[in-house]
Amino acid sequence: MEEQNENQLNIELSEEIAEGVYSNLAIITHSNSEFVLDFIRVMPGVPKARVKSRIILTPEHAKRLLSALQDNIEKFESVNGRIRVQPDHPGFPMNFGGTVGQA
Repeated sequence: MEEQNENQLNIELSEEIAEGVYSNLAIITHSNSEFVLDFIRVMPGVPKARVKSRIILTPEHAKRLLSALQDNIEKFESVNGRIRVQPDHPGFPMNFGGTVGQA
């Protein structure tokens, strides 16, 4: 009989969730008891955007997420080079750096 490590967590990932959701904007808000991360997809020429996913975290888990993201960014940059960030965030509406189409 196989012994299972009691600290091991078995995580299930459905096909639908495994596909992921694309987001190019995140809005973070917080209260004294939780952090709310809203992930949004903004499309060029579309004046309305919809929240595609909302994640609610305790402050402790938000801090752990920050640490995990920092660690992963450092690992990514050690292999792929520094991630360049534009000095100022894009204004709205976003046109993704291209021309705005006209009909």
